[in-house]
Amino acid sequence: MAKLTGAARRAAAFQRMREAHRTETAEDYVELISDLILANGEARLADLAVNVGVTGATAAKVVQRLQRAGLVESRPYRSIFLTEAGEAVAAMSRRRHQVVEEFLRALGIDELTAEADAEGIEHHVSEQTLAAFARLTRELTEGRSE
Repeated sequence: MAKLTGAARRAAAFQRMREAHRTETAEDYVELISDLILANGEARLADLAVNVGVTGATAAKVVQRLQRAGLVESRPYRSIFLTEAGEAVAAMSRRRHQVVEEFLRALGIDELTAEADAEGIEHHVSEQTLAAFARLTRELTEGRSE
């Protein structure tokens, strides 16, 4: 494969960033739905709105998009459930968030900052970078335990 240079390289980077922006809302919502189901046994639209900090109408629009994408199932006045595809996206998003947050904590970043920063970073790093974060986290934490 030819190495990209100049404008093509920048265009590829911007394309990757646009793709990350396009999917991050869906990833955040399905991860939150999964968290709510684990914590409360269900995910309600009102709980989603409160946890994301949006109106119920905004949360409802996102849930409708998630339904069209095949990630969630819901009925009026009922809880929201993840489909198999939604569960897979939630697990992937949770893993990415965890890797980034653990890496930041290993660097000495405080818990609240690491959690907030990981929320944005998780959507924008490649699998290669995530693997490096995980490797460096192990090295940093093993070095502290010796």
